[in-house]
Amino acid sequence: MLQEIVAFVATLSKVLRASANTVKAYRRDLLSFRQFLMDRAAARDPKCGEVKVDEIDADQVRNYLTHLMKRASRATAQRHLAAIKAFFRHREVTTGGPNPTRGLRSPRREKYLPSVLQEPEVAALIGATPEEPDRAGWRDRAMAETLYSCGLRISELVALNWADLDLEMGLVRVRHGKGNKERIVPIGEPALQALAQWRRHLPVDSGPRGPIFTNLRGARITTRSVELIVARLLARSGVANRITPHGLRHSFATHLLDHGADLRSIQEMLGHASLSTTQRYTHVSVNRLKEVYARAHPRA
Repeated sequence: MLQEIVAFVATLSKVLRASANTVKAYRRDLLSFRQFLMDRAAARDPKCGEVKVDEIDADQVRNYLTHLMKRASRATAQRHLAAIKAFFRHREVTTGGPNPTRGLRSPRREKYLPSVLQEPEVAALIGATPEEPDRAGWRDRAMAETLYSCGLRISELVALNWADLDLEMGLVRVRHGKGNKERIVPIGEPALQALAQWRRHLPVDSGPRGPIFTNLRGARITTRSVELIVARLLARSGVANRITPHGLRHSFATHLLDHGADLRSIQEMLGHASLSTTQRYTHVSVNRLKEVYARAHPRA
């Protein structure tokens, strides 16, 4: 099984052109499934060797999902099943081997409302940089402005290059983490001003092909660093709501909807493949309407 996983992951990367994040996640999830099968086999027979893919059946996949759901969320179990299904579909097409996942349904995902900031809280977060910003302060402000102005995923933010920014049109070319697709997203004037200030303070200006956001040595910033920066801005701002960089993406979508943007436009800006993914923001706005009604109506 290990050899087949390695071959499948190579195909994902080189032939199917899946994103680096997808390749990494599928490899990790398939190796986890293999380890589960090996542990079960070793419990029955300590001399058992490598897992044989042709001997895997639907019950073993179901047992693995049950095992996962005792330790993780349904969303995690869904992701693992997606990797296993993709592995067996590819094997079925290329070798004619059996596909034990045919007909298996994913666990129903828990419904949850994304955590968002109120508009004054976003302003407080963005304004949490020092009054006289240093180099890091300008970068952090530009980063927060861009995340909220464009509704970017954190991986999309760190992948931005200066060539992706159209200053005249006020647009950003964004490369999706999913399938390396591209979309064009508007960017607001405050974010453009913050980016202009940051560019004047760049430790190393590597030209239009260089990264927009770097560490203070000039190397492209990491997603972990962005998470730490947003956490630091939150602490300075005094905002009680704990939010991640992805929470600014949720806030972007919710505030657009609150101010009259249509779902199709929001879907396009977020880069969602399905409108149903975008529709969850309507529930956030309805909840907010109910809160306003309860506070404001004399007979609520």
